[in-house]
Amino acid sequence: MDEILTGTGYYSSPMTNATILAIEGKHAGPPAFAAALRKKGFEVESVSSGSQALARLDDKLIPEIVVVNAASMRTTGTRICQALREKTATLPILLILEPNKEVCNTGANMVLRLPFTIQKLVNRIRNLLPGDDKNSIHAGMIRLDVENSIVHSFGKQSRLTPHLMRLLHTLLDHRGEVFERKALFSQVWETDYTEDTRTMDVHISWLRQAIEADPKNPKLLKTVRGVGYRLDV
Repeated sequence: MDEILTGTGYYSSPMTNATILAIEGKHAGPPAFAAALRKKGFEVESVSSGSQALARLDDKLIPEIVVVNAASMRTTGTRICQALREKTATLPILLILEPNKEVCNTGANMVLRLPFTIQKLVNRIRNLLPGDDKNSIHAGMIRLDVENSIVHSFGKQSRLTPHLMRLLHTLLDHRGEVFERKALFSQVWETDYTEDTRTMDVHISWLRQAIEADPKNPKLLKTVRGVGYRLDV
């Protein structure tokens, strides 16, 4: 049993509840890991082939990492990893292999050989996940690219206007806290006039479209009646 870690560019303090694109054989028996990773709190999109994975990426699925379970397909996974790497240069790829498979130049960031525990797999996934730095904020399902004003949440990607960017950034800085409406409006719009906050209410609705799995039934950005808003992540 061994493991290989290659490549750099990922930060400490890895995010949790990340979206994983898992590629496992269609009739994969042991070893199969998608169900176990869901139990660990990850959002897992499971497909049975490399072509299906590429199609999901074309459909704008934005995973934080791809897990290629080549052991479940009785292959080395090299072609799949290389095709994924041609698609995206930065997406972390973890390749799972049978003990006797020899590979080189796979394009994966990490190669993990069977056998191993699910907790070891989780630890290696988290090692590859991006964490916070000055240009990136992670909280629960939300990953905010500050430099490019792009938010990733529940497998979708949205570009934010300057006001939406400041609104989400402010709420992330105060995650879990109730933010009074007028105080939030004053901070985001940089104004002392807070008698009409309807503009902010519209932006809250737009922000829910970007970050919620179901914007009509928000689970993250909640309204605290008579007070303001709270971001629960």
